[in-house]
Amino acid sequence: MKLNVYEVLEKIKSARTKDKKISLLKENDSWALKDILRGTFDTSIEWNLPGGEPPYTPALEQSVPANLLNEHKNFVYFVKGLRESNRLTPVKRESMFIGLIEGIHPEDAKVVINMINKKKPHGLSRPMIEEAFPGLLQD
Repeated sequence: MKLNVYEVLEKIKSARTKDKKISLLKENDSWALKDILRGTFDTSIEWNLPGGEPPYTPALEQSVPANLLNEHKNFVYFVKGLRESNRLTPVKRESMFIGLIEGIHPEDAKVVINMINKKKPHGLSRPMIEEAFPGLLQD
């Protein structure tokens, strides 16, 4: 069973060595994790959303209706310059974003909010990501 993105990041945060962190990234490879890392670390990605903490009601941990491992596909609606994002009004785009973060695990929601604010996860650096996933970062 795949771990949620926040669970992977928690394990990485607790790991003591660079090699262990890179190993954890590789072992828990998922498109959701890669999208979070790219959205956070790749400077060529700009978010078409206001920064800061959006007004939202986190889902209950025990009964989340969706999962970031599937919902990450909707990030295309929030990236500045992409056709999918540009077609939406700001109100619709922000409403979709709030729906996404309200529907996933509350800890994953925090990870997504940190991503749009370009706040890097603790214990991770760009060189580690480049070593674990060569070519992921495009800038």
